[in-house]
Amino acid sequence: MERKPIRRVVTGHNSEGRSCFISDGPAPNVFQRSVGSTIVTEMWKTATAPADNADETDPTAPPYRLTPPENGSSLRIITYPPDKIRLATLEHERAGAADEASGRAAALDPGNPRHPGFHKTRSIDYAIVLQGEIYALMDEGETLLRQGDVLIQRGTNHAWSNRTDENAVLAFVLIDAKPL
Repeated sequence: MERKPIRRVVTGHNSEGRSCFISDGPAPNVFQRSVGSTIVTEMWKTATAPADNADETDPTAPPYRLTPPENGSSLRIITYPPDKIRLATLEHERAGAADEASGRAAALDPGNPRHPGFHKTRSIDYAIVLQGEIYALMDEGETLLRQGDVLIQRGTNHAWSNRTDENAVLAFVLIDAKPL
């Protein structure tokens, strides 16, 4: 699945305390577990709230984590291939989806008969459709989201289904939340 690299521009401060650009180029950390699966571009992460803007290290370095850091947030862009391509890879992805490093694994629901991608994270997620269209599936019901639509996902069991022949591209802001 071809996709254009996503440009990431990061601001900061120079030695005199004046605002400046500290990086401008393709986002350096892109993850894809297997051919035909989603492509996740990590744009930025915070490990605390409030965020520490003095730290200039790149917080998106591997390993990839599905969940945001405890008390933190993640911004990522995800490209969803059509289900006719992606569904064949979900079983393989599920095997590697646990977030071992933090002990805050995504709760996977592989037995859900509606879609093999059902999962739940301990976060509130703001999902913005940038390109294409995609179905948001809940345990009960589904809705079609199109370019410009925003979904607020509040720690629910959910899945994403791209029933078109084109990629769907979504931006996600994930913020750590209290478990239900």
